[in-house]
Amino acid sequence: MLRYGLLLGLLFSCIVAVASPCIVPVAVIQEVKLQGNEVTKDFVLLRELTFNIGDSVQTENLENLLEENRKRIYNLRLFHAVNYSYTCDNGQVVVTYQVKERAYLFPIPIFDFADRNFNAWLEKKDLRRIDYGFMLTRRNFRGRNEDVRLRLQHGFNRRIELSYRVPYLAGSQNLGYEVSVADYRSHTISYDIRNNRQYFYEQEEGMPIKRTGIGAAVIHRQSVQRQSALRLSYYYEEVSDTISKLNPDYFNTNYTNRNYIRLDLTRVINQRNTFAYPLSGSYFDIGIGHAFFLNNTGTGFTTARAKYVNYSALPHRFYYTIGAEVQARLGSNFAVTDNTALGYRSLVRGYELYVVGGQHYGLFKQGFSKELFNLKGIHLKFIRNPKLNTIPLALYLNAFTDAGYTIDNTYGDQNPLTNRLLIGGGIGVHVVTFYDIVLRGEYTANREGNRGLYLNMGYPF
Repeated sequence: MLRYGLLLGLLFSCIVAVASPCIVPVAVIQEVKLQGNEVTKDFVLLRELTFNIGDSVQTENLENLLEENRKRIYNLRLFHAVNYSYTCDNGQVVVTYQVKERAYLFPIPIFDFADRNFNAWLEKKDLRRIDYGFMLTRRNFRGRNEDVRLRLQHGFNRRIELSYRVPYLAGSQNLGYEVSVADYRSHTISYDIRNNRQYFYEQEEGMPIKRTGIGAAVIHRQSVQRQSALRLSYYYEEVSDTISKLNPDYFNTNYTNRNYIRLDLTRVINQRNTFAYPLSGSYFDIGIGHAFFLNNTGTGFTTARAKYVNYSALPHRFYYTIGAEVQARLGSNFAVTDNTALGYRSLVRGYELYVVGGQHYGLFKQGFSKELFNLKGIHLKFIRNPKLNTIPLALYLNAFTDAGYTIDNTYGDQNPLTNRLLIGGGIGVHVVTFYDIVLRGEYTANREGNRGLYLNMGYPF
C-alpha cells in the first residue's frame, strides 16, 4: 500500500503542479524542461512562452503565469493534454511542461451531404446528393507545427485540394507562409435565389460549373493567439452556356467564364481558453479584401468584415456567450454568385433552410450553456495506442437567441427576407469529443413561424 501511495503522490505532483513552493517574494526562472514531446520540436513549445530563462517573477504571480502559458501550448492543438510542475530552490525556479501528443496523421473518410447543411439536404431527400472520398491531413509535419492537407472528393461535388502551411520561416521568429491549390466541379449549380431559396440546375452529362484556384499567404504570427496574414489568390470560374440563359446575372457579364485576383488582409486575436469549444475569453477577427477582375470578366469590389465574441464563465458551471459579426461589400454591378450574406458560413439559427443574399449584413448571437458532465477521458482498453485510446466527452445544454439583418440593394425585391430583421432562438445539446469534434442538435423557432430540429457540427459562433 505504501508503494501505491508513493506512486499516486508522484503522479499528483506531476499533474497539479507545485513540488516545492517559493517562499521568497521574487523568483527567477532558472530552467524550462519539456517532457512527452517525442515528435514535436522543443522550439515549437518554447516560442509560445511569454517568459524567458533569467526572468524575474513576483512569486504571487508565478502560478498564474505558468497556467497562462500552459493554455498557450494547449491551444496549439497538437496535444491531448498539457500540464506543468515546478520546483523552487532559494528563489530559483525550474519549470517542467508535460505534454501528451496527439496522432498527427489523419486519413479521414469523406461521406457528406452535397448541400449547405444536413437539413437543406434532408429537405430534398435525394440520395444522389452525397459526396465521398478521403482527406489526408499530416499535422505537425516534421515536428515543426507544419500542416499538409490533401482532399480527394468524388460524388456529387468533386474537389481536389492540396495545401501546405509553415508557421515559421527559417531564421524567422514570427513569419510563415501557406500555399494552396484547389479544383472544384459539380453536377449541379445554384444559379439563382428567389424567395430566399436556391434554384438549382443539374446537368446530366458534364459539369455545369468548374472553379480552380491557387493561393499563397504570408503569415505574421506573434503567438498562437495573435496572427495576421496577407493572402494573394487567383481564381478561374466557368459555367455552362445554359446558366447564362437561365440567369444572365449569374456572372453579370456576357461571358460564361471569369478570372480574378483576390488580395486579402486579415488579423485575428484569439484569447479563448480553448479553440474547440470556448468557455471563457474573447475572439476578434477583422479583414478586408478586394477582387480584381481580369479581361473585363467582372466588376471589382471590396469586402470588409469584423467579428467579436466574448465568452464568460459563470458560477455553477454555467457559461454565457455574446458576439456580433458585420460585413460591408462595396462596389457596383454585383453578380448573383457574389451576392452572399447569411445562410452559408454565417446564419441566424432557425433559418438554415433559407439563403439571405445581400451586400451588407449584421449578425448578433448570444447563448447560455450549462455543463451537464465533462469526462476528461474514457479509456478504451482494446486500443493500445495512447494517442487514440482516450476519448474526452463533454455535454452542454444550450439556450440561445440570434438576430440578423441584411441589406441588398441589387436583388432584394425578389427575396422577402432581405432588408428585414431576422430573429431565431431555441435550445440545443452540444457534444464535445475526440479531436475537437463538436456535434450540435438544436430545436429552433424563427420569426416566420418555422420550427424544427437542426443538426450541425462546430461551435455555433
